[in-house]
Amino acid sequence: MKIIDWYILKRYLATFFVMLLMFIPIGIVIDVSEKINKILAKNVPFKEVALYYGNFTIYFANLLFPIFLFLSVIWFTSKLANNTEIIAILGSGISFERFLRPYIVGATFISILALLMGFFFVPKASKGFNDFRYQYLKNNPEIRQSTDVYKQISDNEYIYVSSFSYQNKTGYNFNLESFKDNKLVYKVTAGSIKWNEKDSTYTLTGYNKRTIGIDGDKLEAAPSKNFKFNFKPDDLTPTIYAAETMTLGELNRFIEKEQSRGSGNINAYLVVKYKKYSIPTSAFILTIIAVAVSSMKRRGGMGVNLALGIVLAFVYIFFDKVFGTMAEKSAFSPLIAVWIPNITFGLLAIYLLRNARR
Repeated sequence: MKIIDWYILKRYLATFFVMLLMFIPIGIVIDVSEKINKILAKNVPFKEVALYYGNFTIYFANLLFPIFLFLSVIWFTSKLANNTEIIAILGSGISFERFLRPYIVGATFISILALLMGFFFVPKASKGFNDFRYQYLKNNPEIRQSTDVYKQISDNEYIYVSSFSYQNKTGYNFNLESFKDNKLVYKVTAGSIKWNEKDSTYTLTGYNKRTIGIDGDKLEAAPSKNFKFNFKPDDLTPTIYAAETMTLGELNRFIEKEQSRGSGNINAYLVVKYKKYSIPTSAFILTIIAVAVSSMKRRGGMGVNLALGIVLAFVYIFFDKVFGTMAEKSAFSPLIAVWIPNITFGLLAIYLLRNARR
């Protein structure tokens, strides 16, 4: 690499990490100001608080990584443009594509770092961050409720609960269906199902069972009846942030298990998985856009470039959140939803790059 490449690459990486070091303490101060009363009221040990803010730093940096990268590239590239350094570089005969090379090298380094963080370090930080919040900061940490729960509890048995409350361990509109050779053997229904912690059984209220027979169906009914099933209350109310706390290997095994059970939250888990790849890829797209919009010397100086950069960064985050939520709450493909922001901004990057060359 030439001297100019090292010069740009060092500015790229230094500005990005300095911006991280500038904004993370601000995030910590804001978080402390919001939570200090609850932390003091519950006498949370200092060690737990320190560990929480260590996890918070990793979680916060990963969450806002695209914005930090985008703004840092716009910041130092605008300074290069205002100092007419870019004009001098291009005027020496270097093409715009060649000028971009150190930026792409920097984006590759950041992308690999983000990929490794997302695979191994961010999940552990996310678990510690969320566990602390639910243990010490939530007013009602035990209140968890799920709706329309479908589960496969064995090779041939499937259950459905319209709603289940973890607080009182009670579900409603319970169905259990047992199959053999793809044919229904029997079906159990109940108005409600309640977990009995003492003997690890479930009480079915309004119990009905229909057994399918060749000569006729057999019916059984009772006001209430106790059963032992191959599932626990935690299986009916999975932790919302479960997928975020797993490494890539753990997440793949978890998704495979949930798919075999017919989990209704499978799209939410797939969104988390696909984002582990899409977010690092965004480093290249956002870098190209940032260089394209800030390499020109403007009358308004860096302020105009930064304002434009902030707008584009938040549009990207908006797209990411909207399509991610759409995939989690509907039948929309999680893979397409996660990659739409990158595809859209990738096309924008190509358009801006073509204009920047001129």
